[in-house]
Amino acid sequence: MLKYTTSKGDTFDILAFVFYDDPLLASVIIQANPDYADVLIFEDNVELYIPEIDTAEIPETLPPWRQ
Repeated sequence: MLKYTTSKGDTFDILAFVFYDDPLLASVIIQANPDYADVLIFEDNVELYIPEIDTAEIPETLPPWRQ
């Protein structure tokens, strides 16, 4: 698991795009950081955990709009 320190304006979907190339995987980061689940836009210097995932872990049974 990686540690990431936020910059002002970061959001879970932006971080998912940066780390996973898919903003729809924001839920992975939210689940790893439950204390911040209600934060929409981060301020500077919030430490978050970014789980390392393998694209093989993403189920192929996703609906077409999420693939």
